[in-house]
Parts: sequence; C-alpha cells; structure tokens
Amino acid sequence: MNDTGEHNHLDQQDVGPTEAGLSRRDFLRTSGAAATVAALAEVPAALAEEAPAQSPAKAIGPEPVQLTLDVNGAAMTTYVEPRVTLLDALRNYLDVTGCKRVCDRGTCGACTVMVDGKPIYSCTLLALEAEGKKIKTAESLIDGGKLDAVPAAFVKHDAQQCGFCTPGFVVAMRAAFDQNPNATPAEIEEALSGNICRCGTYQQMRDAIVALCKNQPGLGTRKKEG
Repeated sequence: MNDTGEHNHLDQQDVGPTEAGLSRRDFLRTSGAAATVAALAEVPAALAEEAPAQSPAKAIGPEPVQLTLDVNGAAMTTYVEPRVTLLDALRNYLDVTGCKRVCDRGTCGACTVMVDGKPIYSCTLLALEAEGKKIKTAESLIDGGKLDAVPAAFVKHDAQQCGFCTPGFVVAMRAAFDQNPNATPAEIEEALSGNICRCGTYQQMRDAIVALCKNQPGLGTRKKEG
C-alpha cells in the first residue's frame, strides 16, 4: 500500500502467485536460468562441429625413446626417458662433460650451453626439446688443440679456480661476443649476469673481458662451427 492508502498494482503483479504456485518474478527468474543453461549446452556441440578434425597427440614414454642431438657439429644418438634433461643427456648418455651440474636449479650457469646460438641452462631444457637444434658446449671452444680466444683469455688472466663454473662462463661469453663483436666490457658483464663463480674470481674475469674487448676486435666474426 502506498502513502495514499492505495495498493501498488506493480508489486501485486510481481509478487502475486501464479496458478502453479510461483510468483511472476520467480517464474521469470527460473525460466530465464533454464534458457541460459540450454543455450550454453548448445555451445560445445556447435564448437565441436566447427573445429577441424585433429589426430590424437602422440604419447611418448615412459620407456626410453631414441634421441639424436647435433652436438658440436656431430650427430649423437642415444635412448633417453622423456623426463631426461639436456644436461643429463649430454653428461650421462653422450659423455659430453664440459657442462657441469652444480645447482641443478637454473640459477648458477655452470651448465650453460648454446642452443641455436643462444646461451641456455641445459638443466632447464628437456633433451627431447633440443632435438633438431644446434648445440654447442665448452668442448666446441677448442679447434685442433688451439683454444678459442675466450677460454685462452681466462687462462692468461687466471680467471678460474675450481673450474666448475668456467665452462658455463666461457660459453656464455662466447655467445655474447658472437651476438655483438664490438661489445663493451660492461655489456659482456651484463651478458654474464646469469653465471655465478663461488670461488670469487670476478676481478680476474674482468681483466680477461677488458683484454678481449681491447685486443681482440671482431671476436664475434670468427668462423662458426657446424
């Protein structure tokens, strides 16, 4: 009832019961929900009709599968379980031990290798994901007994102690010079920010970097293997 004492007809229409025992408002609410559910139920069927037929994904594993990797220009074949990382495949299956296992968590850089020219932590990449790509490890930085300029500078400036981090550092530095032959010492240090030396030979590394940037112009233009 309103202020004048008259009944509000709109409220009566909204709230009054229907013959089925439901108010008009409840009836509209339930019927609307039912229509929404029916409409949604038709969507997956429509999408299924529009989607092109796809062959089921090929399951791999858990048994070992054949794997062929291009490592330092050579094709190497072995059998690994799908869960095996590139680091483990290289070290434990292919006997390429330049990359080292230290943290095994993608934080120290000791396992750094180049994959298609880019430095990556090999402990974070599955071996199967590296198939068909060009992989280079620290072993690629020696040719006929002659060291590449980067590891040679490490030797000259005594930029290593225990040696576990050294392969990762020289691979990451080689990749940095390949990408930017005229890099400054600061740019090379930035490229090495993902590598850690627990022995603390950073100053000797800086000396090697300065010498490389100053005395070895065009480091990134050397002939690339593979």
